[in-house]
Amino acid sequence: MSTFWTIWISVITLGTIIGCFVLLRWALANKTGVEEGEGMGHVFDGIEEINNQLPRWWTILFYVCIVWSFLYLALYPGLGSFQGLWGWKSSNQNIQSLEESAQARIDAKEAGMLVAYDRELDNAAETYDPIFEAYAQIPVEDLAKDPEALKVGQRLFLQNCSQCHGSDARGANVGFPNLTDDDWLYGGSGAKIVETLTLGRQGAMPAWLGAMGEQGVKETVAYVLSLSGREQSPEMEALIDKGKARFTVCVACHGPDGKGNKMLGAPNLTDNIWLYGSTEASVTETLYYGRNGVMPSFKKTLGDDKIHVVAAYVYSLSN
Repeated sequence: MSTFWTIWISVITLGTIIGCFVLLRWALANKTGVEEGEGMGHVFDGIEEINNQLPRWWTILFYVCIVWSFLYLALYPGLGSFQGLWGWKSSNQNIQSLEESAQARIDAKEAGMLVAYDRELDNAAETYDPIFEAYAQIPVEDLAKDPEALKVGQRLFLQNCSQCHGSDARGANVGFPNLTDDDWLYGGSGAKIVETLTLGRQGAMPAWLGAMGEQGVKETVAYVLSLSGREQSPEMEALIDKGKARFTVCVACHGPDGKGNKMLGAPNLTDNIWLYGSTEASVTETLYYGRNGVMPSFKKTLGDDKIHVVAAYVYSLSN
C-alpha cells in the first residue's frame, strides 16, 4: 500500500477514535449552567429533562473500548501498510500460483508471522490427512462402494470439477465430457481415472480443411455420420462411399472401424455420443478447424490421496 493511502487511512481511523474521546469528555463536562440533578427547563408531555451525568458504568465501558481500539491497532494490521506488532494477517496476499502460495507459507513460518489461513490449512491437514491416507489404501473400485467416501469425493468434485463437468457431472456445456454415461475417451477404469486426474489430458484433433478441401470434408462428414447409424439425406448418401475412401487418413487415430483409440483419447465415432455436437454442422466444424480439449492436472491442487477419493466418486457415477 502506498504512503498516501497509509496516511489517509491512519488519519481517518485515529481521528475517529480521538474524536470519540473528545466527544465523551465534552458530554461529561457540565457547561449548561444548571446544577447536576436540576431541571433543564424542557418539559414535554409531562416529562421534564433533568441535567444528569452519563451512567458511570457506561462511561467506563466507553473508555475501555477506546483503549482497546488503540491496543488492537498496535497488535493487528489496520493502519495502512503497518502490519502490527504481532505480525498477524489473514492470508498471504498477491499470490499468483500454487508455487508462490507454498513458498509464501514457508517464508511466513520462518519469519514467525501468524497467518490465519496457513494455520487453518495446517489444522485441516492434521485432522483430515489420516482419513485420506486410509482411503488411498483401498482400490478405487472398492472405495466407490463406501457411502461416506463418496460423500467426501462428491464435495471435492463440486469444489474442483463442477465448473467444467457440471454439478451433476453431465458436462456443463459442449466440449465437456459427460462422466455418467460410461463413454470414456481414455478409459473408465479406476486406474485410468486416477491417471487422468493426476496428469491431466490434452486432446488434439487437427484441422482438415486445408488437406481435404470443402468437398472432401463434406464427403468425410457424410461417412462419419453414417458410422453411428444416422439417417442421411439422399444428397449425403451419395457422398458416403467417397467419404469412406477419405476416412483412411482418420484411421491412424479412430481406427479402421471408427471405434476410436483410448490410448490416444480418440473418440468412438460409432456410438452416437458426441463431445462437440452431433449435427452435420458441428461435425463439419470439427473437421474444418480441429478441436483442442484440455483437462488440467490436479496433482498439485489435490494431491494423490484426494485424487484417489475423487476418482472413486467419478467411477461410481457410471458404474
